[in-house]
Amino acid sequence: MSAANSQTPKQNHLIGALPVAVYERLLPHLDPIVLPLGWSVYESGDRMEHVYFPTEGIVSLLYVMEDGASAEIAITGNEGPVGISLFMGGESTISRAVVQSAGHAYRLNAALVKSEFARGAEFQHLLLRFTQALITQMSQTAVCNRHHSVEQQLCRWLLLSLDRLPTNQLAMTQELIANMLGVRRGGVTEAAVKLQDAGLIEYARGKITVLDRPKLEQRACECYAVVKRESDRLLSHFSAVSTSR
Repeated sequence: MSAANSQTPKQNHLIGALPVAVYERLLPHLDPIVLPLGWSVYESGDRMEHVYFPTEGIVSLLYVMEDGASAEIAITGNEGPVGISLFMGGESTISRAVVQSAGHAYRLNAALVKSEFARGAEFQHLLLRFTQALITQMSQTAVCNRHHSVEQQLCRWLLLSLDRLPTNQLAMTQELIANMLGVRRGGVTEAAVKLQDAGLIEYARGKITVLDRPKLEQRACECYAVVKRESDRLLSHFSAVSTSR
């Protein structure tokens, strides 16, 4: 999956926030790769050999049941890494990670990540802040899936995805969205039609275009705002440091 591209490691906000000395130490080991749509970054139970730092695109973390049914528990874009279990000491995880929106990433060898994490200091600090933000997203997703309507879940999912994309358009079929949310396709179709009739989105040929984001935010439950507020609090330091260099 290695590929030469116009991306740079600092387009990942966590990498961009590293002190110069740490960044220069890691740079020779940051391997550029492509993230093709649908590619499995890792499977449930896999022993992780790398941590991935997306520079563009979205990776979905999914829990898959024995019967094949699945539900998304969190998503990651260029705000941080994919593969937190490795540096948290677990080596593997029960979830799987799949590319939801194609892009690029850089990966670091597992041994190097653990060695650098053990040094403490800023690399460890940034990874732990990202992990707290991800745990917040997972917790709020669980609450949302239990207590809120499919329409509200769809609004939350669209907004979280848009936050990680450069445009207001997502390439995603209703069937895939249903798999992400862990609901029936009919429920997603009904919710999408309501949003389209209200002029909030346009859906055609597997592409969703968000036409009115402010109204979409109003239509969403409080779960999106909770996740966004906590992510901004924990991760705003990433982009602030990155843009100042």
